[in-house]
Amino acid sequence: MTDTTYSRVAVSDEAAALLRTLTAQYGPLMFHQSGGCCDGSSPMCFPVGMFLIGPGDVKLGDIDAGLDDPIEVYMSASQFEYWKYTHLTIDVVPGRGAGFSVEGPTGMRFLIRSRMLTADELVAFGLA
Repeated sequence: MTDTTYSRVAVSDEAAALLRTLTAQYGPLMFHQSGGCCDGSSPMCFPVGMFLIGPGDVKLGDIDAGLDDPIEVYMSASQFEYWKYTHLTIDVVPGRGAGFSVEGPTGMRFLIRSRMLTADELVAFGLA
């Protein structure tokens, strides 16, 4: 029997490369999946401590961008109710980043790619 660890979040190789560059510039980073009207549903990337996580936020997990420490990913609990059956991958594409997200000046922007959780993931997360 294999020991399988499931995660709700992942990162593309391209996004991981940008995160390594941004970490060298800004220090440790974190994500909060935006649900606001202005930036749509963009994943917002902040230096740790610049965005305060509160009791109304859910930690989705950590992503491994090839850094010393994993990058934590959060979203609001109310938004999580809509997204709890999905796996999210943080990716990056050319374009203007969200207003307060650190990738803004790079000419790239983070985005979320999602898929439905598999049957095994649903069981692992207590949703089946």
